Amino acid sequence: MPESTLPAPPGCNEALAEKVLTAFLREETSKVGFSRAVLGLSGGVDSALVAELAAQAFGPENVLGLALPHRNSAPESLELGKEAAEHAGIQFEVVDVSAIADAHASAGNLDDQDRLRFGNILARIRMVALYDRSAKDGSLVLGTSNKSELLLGYGTIHGDMASALNPIGDLYKTQVWALSRHLGVPLGILDRPPTADLWEGQTDEEELGFTYQEVDALLHRMVDQRFSRKALLDAGFARDFIEKVEGIVRRNQYKRRPPLVAKLANRTINLDYRYARDWGN
Repeated sequence: MPESTLPAPPGCNEALAEKVLTAFLREETSKVGFSRAVLGLSGGVDSALVAELAAQAFGPENVLGLALPHRNSAPESLELGKEAAEHAGIQFEVVDVSAIADAHASAGNLDDQDRLRFGNILARIRMVALYDRSAKDGSLVLGTSNKSELLLGYGTIHGDMASALNPIGDLYKTQVWALSRHLGVPLGILDRPPTADLWEGQTDEEELGFTYQEVDALLHRMVDQRFSRKALLDAGFARDFIEKVEGIVRRNQYKRRPPLVAKLANRTINLDYRYARDWGN
C-alpha cells in the first residue's frame, strides 16, 4: 500500500496530556509518601519525555536521571542522555554496568549468538541499579515504556518494563514523539532511530519488522476503537499485517499481567482481591 494511503496513527492533545501526566505523577507519588523520582536515561525519546514530565511534577532538583551504559553501548546514547537531563534541568549521573553484566554473561556461558539473552541481562541489571538508587534516595522509579512497546511485548520483564509509576504507558510511540516536540525535547533525540541499544546497530523498527507509524495506526483502531477484522480491512490494513500484530499482542499478554496466583481460597490476590494502590490511605 502506498505510504500516502496508510491510515494515520492516533493524534495527541499535547497540552492536555502534559497537564494530566504531570498531575498523575504528583498525585500518585504523594499518596505513598514520596516526593522524589529516579529514571534511566537511555538517550532515547521515551526517557527524555519522562524526564521532562518528572521535572515539571516534582521540580528538577528532585529528579535523578541515571545513564547505565555498557562498554559496548553506543557513545551517542550517553551523550544524548546527558543532553536530555540538561534540557529538563534534572540531576544526572553515570553508572557503568559493564562489570556486573559481563560477569553474568560469563557465568551463563553466553556466546556471540546469545544477543537476546544478554540484552535481557542488561535490561534487568539496569533496573536493579535504579531500584537500588531509589532505596538509597527515597525516590520512586519511573517507567519509560510506551503503549506501543507494552502491547507488542517489546521489553524485558523485570527489566525496562518494571517501574513504580509509568506516565507514558498509555501513549503510543507516535504520541510520545508529538508530546516530546511540544515540550522541546532536543532534536538530536527526536531524530534518533528508536533503539534499545542492546547490541550494536540494533533498532526497534528493524527488529519488529514494521514502523511505529504503521503499527500505531493499527493498534489504535484494534485496541482503543475496537475495530472488527472487517473494519480494519476496510480501513486499508493488509490482512497479513493485522494477523501478525494480533498474534504479537496475544502472545505477549503474560508480560502485561501481574504474576498469576493459583486459586485456592475465596479471595485470591489479583483475581478477587483487587484494590487500587492507595486503598486504605
